[in-house]
Amino acid sequence: MSSSQHFSVGTIGAGTLAQVIAGHAVAAGHRVIFSNSRGPESLEPLASRFGANASAGTVAEAARADIVILAVGWEQVPAAVKDVPDWNGRIVIDATNQWQDFSRGIAADLGDQTGSERNAALMPGARVVKAFNALYGRITAQNPRRTDGRLVAFLAGDDADAKATVSAFADSMGFAPVDLGGLHDAGRLMQVGGGPLSGLHVVKLE
Repeated sequence: MSSSQHFSVGTIGAGTLAQVIAGHAVAAGHRVIFSNSRGPESLEPLASRFGANASAGTVAEAARADIVILAVGWEQVPAAVKDVPDWNGRIVIDATNQWQDFSRGIAADLGDQTGSERNAALMPGARVVKAFNALYGRITAQNPRRTDGRLVAFLAGDDADAKATVSAFADSMGFAPVDLGGLHDAGRLMQVGGGPLSGLHVVKLE
């Protein structure tokens, strides 16, 4: 898939991370639809700051985009996704982190299950790709194209085609996508609470 392809990108959640990714996406020519739990009216001032390629919509409208970015707090995930009537084959970037207590740095204990596996179970039929959760917002907000290379965006997922699409999306924004493997094993590498790639910022030399 060519990285020059333009996607529609829906965000579920409109906080710092969603806005950072949206900024890169709009700059790369993609169209962004913001959504949150409070409704489109609450997001219109935000969307207007991103120009003509950004708009505010309902969660259901955002979830109809080519790529859906799940970017809400861990406790908010079940409520945020429950009203989407059909996830049939949709690509969802899970950018969440399983914080039980963010302020104290305590991760939720899910046993052998990874955070993205838990979220995928809440979105039956979705093709979930874990990405953009491992980077700090202030780093992600910077230009991913550095003087010596590009900032790496790690990703994990069980659907090869979905990962190829997310890779093309990340590449179009200037990131260097690195596919780590499946949600269970690779997802564990990226999650808070011991994942060695969580908070690790790597530049791929070019």
